[in-house]
Amino acid sequence: MGFRVVRPDELDWITRPHEPDEPARHVAELSEPLGFARTRGNIWRYEPGAAGRRHRHEEQEETFVVLSGTLSMYVGDPPERVDATAGGVIHVEGGTPLQTANHGDEDLVVYVYGAPPDEGAEVLDSS
Repeated sequence: MGFRVVRPDELDWITRPHEPDEPARHVAELSEPLGFARTRGNIWRYEPGAAGRRHRHEEQEETFVVLSGTLSMYVGDPPERVDATAGGVIHVEGGTPLQTANHGDEDLVVYVYGAPPDEGAEVLDSS
């Protein structure tokens, strides 16, 4: 098939592991349903106060497109905070440490697109 579509009501949200007292992050994985062969894509939803783990992809570059809310990202070493609101885009080159967070009081929804695909990232110390 030359194209595939995933509609909002078809998203399968998976809650990521988190401590009981921590706000959750949820991911809707798109790579398989859309047939991505050489890239990866997900939609992430962060509850207010939720944060991802600081990590680095060896080769994969990632582009973050904010759909709603405000994305706070800590990039580089030492980490520099950059914020993007709805409609904003942040692009991170492979090998760059990053951590994402929602410091706002509403859900953050962000589309993340990466290439080339990799099977994991190096988790880094967040301190």
